Amino acid sequence: FPGKQHVACQNEAYLSVAEFGEDAFDIVVPPQSILAEPPVAVVDKNAEENGTTKLAQAYLEYLYSPEGQALAAKHFYRPSKPEIIPADKQRKFPDLTLVTIDDPIFGGWAKAQPYHFGDGGTFDQLYKPGK
Repeated sequence: FPGKQHVACQNEAYLSVAEFGEDAFDIVVPPQSILAEPPVAVVDKNAEENGTTKLAQAYLEYLYSPEGQALAAKHFYRPSKPEIIPADKQRKFPDLTLVTIDDPIFGGWAKAQPYHFGDGGTFDQLYKPGK
């Protein structure tokens, strides 16, 4: 991909390098980034209706176990609890400052949601539906 840029989440960038080789990409890591944490939860009503409450709870607990965190790191996701990963399963991630939606620059979801996704917000201003 000479001369082209590909903006991606960290895990996707490293997966691309793993698939296409280290010579295929130069990964540029900014000194600061936003911490993006995919939400995960047991939906009580659905789990109860399907008889899967114990299984769903076990899966949720596994995600934050040493094994689950090591599996996340193996697939280039920055673990939320790196200190619990066994030394032989550690993966070195670039040092950078991570900020959250609660950082004063963003003002939390109460400010960010209407600003970006409310009627006339930045999403509406940027989105151009296809014809």
